[in-house]
Amino acid sequence: MKNFNLLVSSSRYNETNAKAELWFTLLICGDKYPIILDLEFSGLITALTSLNAKEIIQKIKNILKNDPNFFQYILKIVPIDYICETNVNIIKEIIKNHYKEYINKNDSFRITLKRRKHELIDRVQFIRIIAENINNKVDLENPNKIINIEILGNSCGITFLKPNDILKFKCKTSLD
Repeated sequence: MKNFNLLVSSSRYNETNAKAELWFTLLICGDKYPIILDLEFSGLITALTSLNAKEIIQKIKNILKNDPNFFQYILKIVPIDYICETNVNIIKEIIKNHYKEYINKNDSFRITLKRRKHELIDRVQFIRIIAENINNKVDLENPNKIINIEILGNSCGITFLKPNDILKFKCKTSLD
């Protein structure tokens, strides 16, 4: 889990099916040797692809234009820019050192935090610590950019996103 650039959600107990679906999708996108791994968290898998994760999101969007029901098991795909230890100071430094590469000075932003199996400081305090070095306007409803932080136990994935860089799908049921 120390090295991945896609975080993928499926319904619980469908991780194996989601892995197969993701592997096939990444092959279609041009990655001949993706590495896809289970996590200790139900409903989550990771992938390391040799391709740019955000470009893969765009390729998948093109696939979905032709076949909106392409995915049966994958519910969400999040590209990941940086992986680090779950440590507030390390996370703060990564964001401080890289946010200007992704967020223009006139862009608004928000920080999104997902915590899994980690007793971290208070959510509001954590976000405040991370945001203190960013001078851009905060917009929680309609930001130009999102700083997405995914805490997975002792590992953390950080991504600088446009609002449409995460792919989300409706859960498939037998009634659909």
